[in-house]
Amino acid sequence: MTMPLRDRATRLILALAITSAMALPRTALAEDSQFDKMRAKIAAFVGDKMEKLGGSRIIYRVDSEGLRESVVTDLRDDVYKILHDGHIAFSGLAIRDGGVELKIADAKGREQLARKLASDAEGLPSHALAVTNGSDGAVKLAPTEAASAARLRDLVEDAVAMIEQRLKDADVKLASVVPDGTDRIRIFLPGVTDPERVTAIFARKVKVSFRSIDASMSAEQAQSGTPPEGSEILLGFKDKKPYLVVKENSKDSALDGEDINYAAPGFAPGTKDPIAQFRFNGRGTRRFAHVTEESVGKSFAIVLDDRVISAPVIREPITGGSVQISGNFTLEEANSVAMLLRAGALPGHLTLVEQRVIQPDAKP
Repeated sequence: MTMPLRDRATRLILALAITSAMALPRTALAEDSQFDKMRAKIAAFVGDKMEKLGGSRIIYRVDSEGLRESVVTDLRDDVYKILHDGHIAFSGLAIRDGGVELKIADAKGREQLARKLASDAEGLPSHALAVTNGSDGAVKLAPTEAASAARLRDLVEDAVAMIEQRLKDADVKLASVVPDGTDRIRIFLPGVTDPERVTAIFARKVKVSFRSIDASMSAEQAQSGTPPEGSEILLGFKDKKPYLVVKENSKDSALDGEDINYAAPGFAPGTKDPIAQFRFNGRGTRRFAHVTEESVGKSFAIVLDDRVISAPVIREPITGGSVQISGNFTLEEANSVAMLLRAGALPGHLTLVEQRVIQPDAKP
């Protein structure tokens, strides 16, 4: 007796979910390549079996070159902050030949930079650096090959999680999403014969912005009348409450998704309520610190796709670059917000490589 296609697909999806659940924190797996290989083989096996059922196959490639540029740009920004905060004299700080170059005449200054970079990178193999010192005080810093490969694996994992969340938000329930080689992601949708409907979900980039709240009048007054020039009404992500926010193209709007280099769900200390948390890159950290310094005592909207996720009052300047968003979320909502933030920030933009309909295998 032949099992119905949907039941077979569901069983394979469950097998794939179990495979994904085998994942451990990245730090625990940093040196366990055998585990990674085993998990990848199981995922690929399940994906191949699913394709025998027929449906749509979609393959995306992440932008590894864009990732490298982002990593080196963040490295330059981190180096500048260390030099500035440590009052280390330097010259010629620039990005060149896939790394960061500068001159520090004082040997103690070079040692101080090296110690701080090593301290910041502790436990983060993706930030490992090759450091070259010249006799004239020249210093060159560049990510190692191993570090670059680790960052690419992390990026692909982030992209897989983002794709899974976007499909779930679009009510696409049956899908296999697995890495395919070093920089590609394969999606298979059993029984789907219009892959264009799914690729359209990812053709639209998620908009992430951080914008000031206009306190010149209440949002309700603006909603019933005319909002001030340069401001607009946006609704809350969960409560649909109106917010009067400064328009994105105004000189007072601030930051964007490309200033974020990490986002994930989590739990608030003490209350353990679900939250979304994210971290800025070096440029974003400086910009956000400046914005929050000017916004102490004021509300500031975090906006995703023209929906206000949160509008906290800034109590003090936020200079560390890490932000937690609370909004009476369920864990699922916190995960959705985190993945939307990550989708808007993903340095490796997705490029469509293939989309095709595969006919089902004739064998039972």
